[in-house]
Amino acid sequence: MTRRISLPGADELFRKTTLSAVPDQVEVVEEVVHTNRPTTATVAKSQPKNSTGVRQTPRRKPTGLDKGPSGREKHDEKITVYLSPEELFDLEQARLHLRGDLGLAVDRGRIVREALSIVIADLEAKGDQSIIARRLRGR
Repeated sequence: MTRRISLPGADELFRKTTLSAVPDQVEVVEEVVHTNRPTTATVAKSQPKNSTGVRQTPRRKPTGLDKGPSGREKHDEKITVYLSPEELFDLEQARLHLRGDLGLAVDRGRIVREALSIVIADLEAKGDQSIIARRLRGR
């Protein structure tokens, strides 16, 4: 008996996962996701070529449909946010408080998405008098 572990090869890891065993008979299925944001293809078609090389993304109009955070779902976009050790500690403390005292098992990303949703809704509702505008101005 060998002590080596048997791992799948590259062919198995990167195989195509289709319903049909014959590649010529593969059916292409497009998933339609209804959002209020324009897709990349829509933006590319509607925007004329910019000679300066700067991408000009149109502002999306906020509606009542996209007020809430996305919650627990697969996210395709990613940003990196750098936090001080104190900010990271505070975020982790908030997560533990939500879990221990309130019984809500959420991750740090969910907390950040919820907070972002709240701040954006406040900005859209109050504009210049929103908490984010006042804090960024230093008042």
